Amino acid sequence: MAWQNGKRVTRCCRCGYLDDPARACSRVPRCAQDYQAKISGPLYDRIDLQIEVPAVAASDLSLPPPAEGSAAIAERVAAARARQRARFAELEAEPRPRSNAEADGRLLEEIAAPDSQGRALLTEAAEKLRLSARGYHRVLKVARTLADLEASAAVRRLHIAEALSYRRFGPGRG
Repeated sequence: MAWQNGKRVTRCCRCGYLDDPARACSRVPRCAQDYQAKISGPLYDRIDLQIEVPAVAASDLSLPPPAEGSAAIAERVAAARARQRARFAELEAEPRPRSNAEADGRLLEEIAAPDSQGRALLTEAAEKLRLSARGYHRVLKVARTLADLEASAAVRRLHIAEALSYRRFGPGRG
């Protein structure tokens, strides 16, 4: 996320080169604002994870591979999914959720209740970023999944902070 003239500007525009001064169109940053204004706030609110992936420089292509490979990541994801399946298998209600993404209401509050510091952060973020109820609950679901990836029984402040970092806010939103 970039800042221009004291306003937050996301990285996409019609030309696709907002971050590249050599290739960006002549309408930057207005191009990005016009382009992003076409997406409604409620639609932005339904997008849980948005991660900026900058262009890879040619010099970076020759760097050594990352320390954690795809197989190790796949194992962590499979273990997190197994934790979720086990958590929901104990429920009496039908239909049972299969993942954190399907949990809602009282069940979500039960399985994803953050620690006191996490709750304080989420409350502050909800006020400052004007999170909708949907956005608030989506942050909780992502935070619970992040905790599962770490094999953590509790949702902590760190998980809430990371879940919030993956959210982007549409035009006119925090």
